[in-house]
Amino acid sequence: MRINTLSVLLVALGLATGLAGCNSAMQAYKKGVRHYDAGEYNLALTQFEKAAKGTIDQARLNYYMAESYRLSNRFGEAVPFYQKAIEANTTEPNARFNYAYALKSQGNYPAALEQLQQFVANAPRTTAKPILDKAKREIETLKAINMIAQNKLQITLKNMSNLNSPGTEFAPVVRGDELVFTASKKENVYKNNGLPMLGLYKTKLSQNPDETGSTVSTGQPELFSNSVFQGDVNEGTPAFSKDGKTMIFARGNNGKRKGGLDVDLFISRLAENNTWSQPQRLPISDSLAWDGSPAFSGDGKTLYFASNRAGGSGGIDLYRTSIDASGRFSRPVNMGRDINTPGDEMFPYVGPNAKLYFASDGHPGLGKLDVFVATRSGGVTKVENMGQPINSPADDFGLIYIDPTKGFLASNRPGGKGDDDIYFFQEGPAADTTTIAQNKRNAPKVVHYFLAGTVSANETPVTPLDSAHVRIIDDATGQPIAEATTGQPGTFGKYPLQEGKDYTILAERKGYLTRREQFTMQGKSIPDVFLVKPETDTTFNVALLLDKATLNKTFVLENIYYDLDKYNIRPDAAEELDKLVTILKDNPTLKIELSSHTDVRAPDAYNMRLSQNRAKAAVDYIVSKGIDPSRLVAKGYGETQLVVKNAKTEEEHQRNRRTEFKILEL
Repeated sequence: MRINTLSVLLVALGLATGLAGCNSAMQAYKKGVRHYDAGEYNLALTQFEKAAKGTIDQARLNYYMAESYRLSNRFGEAVPFYQKAIEANTTEPNARFNYAYALKSQGNYPAALEQLQQFVANAPRTTAKPILDKAKREIETLKAINMIAQNKLQITLKNMSNLNSPGTEFAPVVRGDELVFTASKKENVYKNNGLPMLGLYKTKLSQNPDETGSTVSTGQPELFSNSVFQGDVNEGTPAFSKDGKTMIFARGNNGKRKGGLDVDLFISRLAENNTWSQPQRLPISDSLAWDGSPAFSGDGKTLYFASNRAGGSGGIDLYRTSIDASGRFSRPVNMGRDINTPGDEMFPYVGPNAKLYFASDGHPGLGKLDVFVATRSGGVTKVENMGQPINSPADDFGLIYIDPTKGFLASNRPGGKGDDDIYFFQEGPAADTTTIAQNKRNAPKVVHYFLAGTVSANETPVTPLDSAHVRIIDDATGQPIAEATTGQPGTFGKYPLQEGKDYTILAERKGYLTRREQFTMQGKSIPDVFLVKPETDTTFNVALLLDKATLNKTFVLENIYYDLDKYNIRPDAAEELDKLVTILKDNPTLKIELSSHTDVRAPDAYNMRLSQNRAKAAVDYIVSKGIDPSRLVAKGYGETQLVVKNAKTEEEHQRNRRTEFKILEL
């Protein structure tokens, strides 16, 4: 009897201990998720590691851990956790996509290719187009990785060990006889990656050979300036004007906003007493975006920088802004799709040869970030990978020259002292048999580009349309380069195109609304590394869908959003309304009703007033673009015409909060 009682007691105690362990693991998991949602990835990982000792959903837990490593720029460490999450049948749609880039950062190209191919093959319809485009482009890169790896330069690299630490050092830039750089040396810790926060530091730069024979040496690092130092934020990536008296740098990441959206560009000027002024935020910064890595042009009249602001090509893009004689900055301009890709482009630098150098993970490269050089000739921009050893499977970025054959860059390649390290590079002999063979292999190849397409009725099933008149217009001149009438299968083409140019394709047919489609050759040039023949022909196919011009037919305008309880036209809504302006200009006899609808989550009368105000605001915007107001009727329907009657989810409510136009007269 006593033995049985003892057995029951021991079982009970074990069960209690097990339950306590489960509760502890769940609490750690929930804490980890809270840190993750706040962008505090290093703190999240600490909690997830505790949670891993319990019976937590392995697919979800390992995906969180992988993402925490990725989002704190530790791709290699994310690999085993992506693998575990996928093996546990994670339902996260981008798991394989991110896993592929983590594998690539380790140089495991075959596995990265396999994961991306599976990602593209199984991508749901809701997958964002920039992500899908980036994946498809990366597949082609990985297929040609051996060709990219053959590009080797006669360059020696040296780790600047006296500058580097177990933390991170990057973004070197020369100012006079000083090397100014970014380093994680502050007392405050950045919760994203667990490293000290970033600040600006400097060291003396000497052209005297050091003990290793390198022709460049540096002194011990010291704080750049007390007046631009702020201990509770990240500061870095400085750029200096030609006279060295104006500095622009990035500041932010105080932890109050997730995703680095509080990173802006700041300006500081050198005063007569040789101290730097208190930094002021530049008005070209976007408060809703990450803005960083600025660089001046050689003449100081242009500033380049990186930003993930709305309207870009996908991730972080390069922008430029002009600076007038009084120091004012013009509206930033995206540098176009020859430079920018669905991936990230950052760390621009204009070399002494006036070429633009930058880092990218969207152009064909060996690693996560590779260094590229862009040249422009005859209106065409060519982007080339800098090759090995400048580039590696790791992150390589922030390249600068101190003379035509020497410079610095940053990399987190294996063998360094810490996270990102600064390296000195020096070019070797101008040419040898390897270089000559390489130049022969890289002899210019010619690509002929063409455009063809189909015109069909926008209905189910899609029906090809004959007798449609198609014009291809050169946007630069406004003149057609080709005109055609579709035959029985609804096809047209093919017509020659020029690299770097923008075109408009206009399709008209009786009984249908005229359709205008933009087509750009920017970003569509085939990189030389993918070309194997001296001459290549490639044809782009465009599918044009024409809507039948039917009286009282209603069309939903996608992505017309308003701020809560507001009816002013936001910039993203303006872009969509501009498309309707184009339709009205292309179809001058069209008269429409523009209607606005709300969901049910407010009183009826309020919703009716709000929808009427929104419809009127949209009509006023269209009129401001030159459309005759007699062709437009504004009508608010409130919640009287719901698409989803008993909406419960936010997605269903959004379907009800829509903007439409209806054909009133033809």
